[in-house]
Amino acid sequence: MGVKAKSTISLFITAIIWGSAFVAQKMGLESIGSLYFSAFRMLLGSGVLALMALILDFTRKRREAGGTDSTDSADDTDNEANTDASGRRTLRIGGLVCGIVIFFAFNLQQLGLVSVDAGKTGFITALYIVIVPFLSIFLKHRTTLFNWLGAVIGVAGLYFLCITENFTIMRGDIIVMVGAFFWAAHILCIDHFAPKVNILKLNAYQFLIAGLMSLASAMALEDITFDAVLSAAPAICYTAVFSTAIAYSFQAYGQKGLNPTVASIILSTEALFAVIFGCLFLNETLTSRELIGCGLMFTAVILAQIPSKPRGETPQPTSRDKGKAL
Repeated sequence: MGVKAKSTISLFITAIIWGSAFVAQKMGLESIGSLYFSAFRMLLGSGVLALMALILDFTRKRREAGGTDSTDSADDTDNEANTDASGRRTLRIGGLVCGIVIFFAFNLQQLGLVSVDAGKTGFITALYIVIVPFLSIFLKHRTTLFNWLGAVIGVAGLYFLCITENFTIMRGDIIVMVGAFFWAAHILCIDHFAPKVNILKLNAYQFLIAGLMSLASAMALEDITFDAVLSAAPAICYTAVFSTAIAYSFQAYGQKGLNPTVASIILSTEALFAVIFGCLFLNETLTSRELIGCGLMFTAVILAQIPSKPRGETPQPTSRDKGKAL
C-alpha cells in the first residue's frame, strides 16, 4: 500500500473517531454536567498526550545516543520546539492562548449537546471550516471566490438545519454556532504556534489549561457524585484517549502524505460520521428539511477548502490542529 493510500485511510479513521465522539459526549452528559465532563476529558487527554511526548523524546534521544542516522527525526517529533528559554516561553504562551480558546469551544459545544442531537451538532460545528477564511482576513489572508461561495451555501444550510418552518431557532443551536467561531479561532491559534513548538507538547499544555479552567468552573456551577463519574467514565475515557490522543496521532501521520486541502476535505467528513453514529447508537433521526441543511453544509465545507491560484495569494490555514479533537 502506497504512502498516499495509507495517509487517506489514516485521515478517514480520524474523521470517524471525531464523528463518534459526538455520541460519546452526548451519552456522558446523561450522567454529569458539561463542565465536569469537559474537565475530566481534557485533563485525561492532556496526560495521555504528555506521555506520548515523553515517549517520543526518549526514543529520539536513544536513537541519537546510538548514532542512528535518521532523516525523519524532525518528523518523528512533529515540529520539535527549541530547548532554549525563548522556545519554552513560546510553548507556554501558545498553550495558554490555545487553552483559553479551546475551553470556550469545548464547553459551548458540550452545553449545546444537552439539547441538540449529536449529528446536528457535528454539522453546525463543521461551520468552523467556513469561518476560518473570514477570520483570516484580519490576519491579511485573502479570501477566495470558493470561500465566499462556501459561506453563502453554509448560511443556507444552517437555515434549513437550525431554523424551523415557524422561523424559530433553538437555544442549543445558537450555543453550538457560537462555539464554531471559537473552533475557527482555535485553528488560527494553532496555525500560528504549531510551526514554532512541539505540537504534542502544545496540545498537552493547552488541554491542561482548558481542563483546569473547566474544573474550576464546574466546581462553582455544577454538582457531582462519585456514582455519576463512574457512569460517565466510559464516555470520558473514549473522548480523552481516542478522540484526543489517538485521533490526533492518525491525523498527524495522515497529513504528512497528502495535500493539506485534500486532508481538510477528508477530515471535514467528521460531521457526516456524527450523523451516522447518532442514528446508529442514539436512535436520532433528521427531518427532510434538516437533511437538506446537512447536505448544503457538507457542500459548503468542501467548497471552502478548494484553493484558487491567483498570483501572490497567501495560503489559507487548514484544520490540521483538532487536538478539538472531539
